[in-house]
Amino acid sequence: MSSLSLTLAVFCATVLVALPLWAMEVKTAVLRVDRVAGPPISRLDAPPADLGFAGGMLGNEDNRTTGQFTGMDYTLKTQAVAPEQAAAALDALKAEGIGLIAVIAEGDILKALSDKAGPDVLLLNAGARDEMLRDGDCRANVLHVSPSRSMLSDSVVQFLMWKKWSRVLLIHGSHPEDKLLADSYRKSAAKFGAEIVEEREFVDTGGARRTDTGHVMVQRQIPVFTQDAEDYDVIIAADEAGVFAPYLPYHTWDPKPVAGSAGLRAASWHAAHEAWGATQFQRRFEKLTRRNMREEDYQAWLAMRVIGEAVTQSGKADAATIRAYALSEDFELAAFKGQKLTFRPWNGQMRQPILLTDGRVTVSVSPQDGYLHQHSPLDTLGIDAPETACQAFGG
Repeated sequence: MSSLSLTLAVFCATVLVALPLWAMEVKTAVLRVDRVAGPPISRLDAPPADLGFAGGMLGNEDNRTTGQFTGMDYTLKTQAVAPEQAAAALDALKAEGIGLIAVIAEGDILKALSDKAGPDVLLLNAGARDEMLRDGDCRANVLHVSPSRSMLSDSVVQFLMWKKWSRVLLIHGSHPEDKLLADSYRKSAAKFGAEIVEEREFVDTGGARRTDTGHVMVQRQIPVFTQDAEDYDVIIAADEAGVFAPYLPYHTWDPKPVAGSAGLRAASWHAAHEAWGATQFQRRFEKLTRRNMREEDYQAWLAMRVIGEAVTQSGKADAATIRAYALSEDFELAAFKGQKLTFRPWNGQMRQPILLTDGRVTVSVSPQDGYLHQHSPLDTLGIDAPETACQAFGG
């Protein structure tokens, strides 16, 4: 063999070694189901068009980086539909051979999709916070990367008790989701020893959302609405519908702090979070999207990374294997929150620290020091194994 031929042979062999040899294609999707909603109180809260999709894209990029060394090729399809189109969208994804799907939707839609999906599809809940989906209405083909309402309310009340702000004025909205959140705060208060000294309901008459004169109306209305309350340390606002809570700070009759849906808020993620390598993670997302990461983005990223980690460790990409590995004691995921995240085997909920933010900085992270658990302090947030009514996971 001539020296030229030998050189070409070595070069070709080098190129072949350098190129990834895909042994398996891992097909994933992010399905977002958008309901029509009114404008947010602040224009800064208007959702971007790629909400959730951008986080899924970053997670898929991370999976592909690992896949270059393991022979796994990850693909991602993103789709936004109206509620009436959700079932057909799921069918179309299944027809394309996609059985690993992150879903950003409200609880009733997620429940319907899970019943339609069947056992060959794994849905990763990246949006719905409904407690019943982790309790009596749990589904075996759903894993929850989004925290539940009780995880969020527990994280807030733990911090309030750490601060010794134990007397609470609970103000909730009139929408069904507001009442569910208020009930979660009642249970959290009882769980950790806080006292709800009084409750008030803010009825949505349609005039509280953002208007040219809304701030004038609220500046007059909120002080009167909060006047003559029983002596309290802190207001907790349960306003999941986003009608009144942001107007509470600086407008209450008494100069007291606000928590819950405004003031000190619980979140799975926030753009101000910088600890545990989060700054570099945030910058990668900002480079990809030219905007800050939101909770739905982080949750969609988590969903993709759960898939990637399970595929890498198990060597398989079917829904049953991914589910089984994710629920096993071997699974753990680094997620820029100071400790590895795992799943609760009794209801498929991801254990995770909850950030407490005022919108500018991370005020604290729950669980708070001193709240102990026989398995993990993270299990002080949300439904614990002895409390669950979930039967789909063998409980």
